[in-house]
Amino acid sequence: MSDDASARLRPVERLEVQVLVDNVTDYLSTNPEHVRSESQCHVANGMETMTGESICCAHHGYSLVLTAHVGRDTHTLLFDAGPEAYAVTRNSANLRVDMGAVEAAMLSHGHWDHAGGMLEALRLIRQARPEGPLPCYLHPDMFRQRGQKLPSGQILAMSPIPQPEDYRAAGAEPVLSAEPQTVLDDRFFVSGEIPRVTPYEKGLPPHVRRTVDGSGWEPDPWIMDERFLAVHVEDKGLMVFSACSHAGIVNVVTEARKRFPQLPLYSVMGGFHLSGAAVEPIIAETVRDLAKLDPRWIAPSHCTGWRALTALVNAFGADRVVPGAVGKRFTF
Repeated sequence: MSDDASARLRPVERLEVQVLVDNVTDYLSTNPEHVRSESQCHVANGMETMTGESICCAHHGYSLVLTAHVGRDTHTLLFDAGPEAYAVTRNSANLRVDMGAVEAAMLSHGHWDHAGGMLEALRLIRQARPEGPLPCYLHPDMFRQRGQKLPSGQILAMSPIPQPEDYRAAGAEPVLSAEPQTVLDDRFFVSGEIPRVTPYEKGLPPHVRRTVDGSGWEPDPWIMDERFLAVHVEDKGLMVFSACSHAGIVNVVTEARKRFPQLPLYSVMGGFHLSGAAVEPIIAETVRDLAKLDPRWIAPSHCTGWRALTALVNAFGADRVVPGAVGKRFTF
């Protein structure tokens, strides 16, 4: 795919975003008109009695089900699948997610908290829709095992993610590419690798990965396999979805604005990875530069962290910052 992928992105009339997996549960807080809480989603789905079994499971990870509407047509894409099968199975059932409507999947980067539930998600999709294409968009460099170097020098390994052959066995067709592309009738933009342009967003310094020969570990702070998703909603602008923002959320949004300079930035949603000792020091600079990019809505989720969330609310106000939570449904 070439750089003209940006030019091929076609607008949608409406975009619905169901949060399938997130770190946080927030059953009761009020929200703007375009956001339903988890409890409102359950009531809309016909729930008559609240029980512990009926609510969603919060988990350290992220997954969204995005449905683009154009006239009577819809296109649905799964963006990541959380850390394990349980959260996907429980939450999709409780939220009455039509997994058979999912036409494609995308894994944002090669970490367990985004990939661990993907094979179960694909199984549920194929159970509901046994036939038809099911592409899964993957970066070719995401499959080496990752880990984190602790202050003691110990390497804490991360669980390996599914390999391309595992996706095939689950009924999907892995599409391995590092290039930007549009998918599902050109209604979704899958980015290429994200340029690192800010001086302060330095990835995840303690991050490591297996060497090519598998005999040891090597530094991997940049996590270059990470990509974002974008959708153009007509009469609103560009929606940017970043699952973990190891590239830095300012780098992510800067690249999105570069790709689509003609579109106003309407929303930024996802994990901003501003939690943890390695990245919390850049919260102030991140908030400052996000303000220059001027999104109408910000939905911090997953790995953003309470310190960054507090800073974002203080800077932008509660009328522009709507924290993500499992079970929430956003309509743009």
